[in-house]
Amino acid sequence: MDTRIGFGWDSHAFKPGVPLRIGGLTLEHSEGLAGHSDGDVLLHAVTDALLGAVAAGDIGSFFPPGDARWKDADSAIFLRLALEELSHAGYRIVNVDTTLVLAAPKISPIAGEMRVRVAELLGVELEQVSIKAKTPEGLGLDHVAQCHAVALVERVRDEDDLKSMSAVVESQKQLEDVVDDLLASVHGVQKKRTIEPVYDIEDLT
Repeated sequence: MDTRIGFGWDSHAFKPGVPLRIGGLTLEHSEGLAGHSDGDVLLHAVTDALLGAVAAGDIGSFFPPGDARWKDADSAIFLRLALEELSHAGYRIVNVDTTLVLAAPKISPIAGEMRVRVAELLGVELEQVSIKAKTPEGLGLDHVAQCHAVALVERVRDEDDLKSMSAVVESQKQLEDVVDDLLASVHGVQKKRTIEPVYDIEDLT
């Protein structure tokens, strides 16, 4: 197949006392999103969409509940893992479309900035990323933020394009050593070194 589609969805409840992270940005709001990592509902949904597009599992396959390494982790790490899986399968992003569902804060004033950040994290052009927002009217979900994401990907046939994709992933701060460790377990590549957990164990939600 030359093109494939992946779908992702995620949901987190609001929680006082933590920063609100959505789309790789820290937003001004009285509450953040509860989660084992930083709770970035948009990046989680996009990560699942990319992994799903190449049938590589989901976020929990690589970052299972109870793994202490992901306590308060930046969700950009998860996204970089999905990009590596995409590259490994020989595909690249055509476009990503997302819809946030939350009562507050308002996303429209910062949607442009958020698109820029997500495009930067994905290594694609701005026009390849769409971010929309809706309110959960009448659903009784004002205490929750949700995100739906769809990713269209296409097969890369030119070896130079494959090398370019790898360069994009490497330029994004390089994959964390612990992500290399996870990829090693999936693809049977020898691990570089063992990473010791540094945080208390909690469930990843």
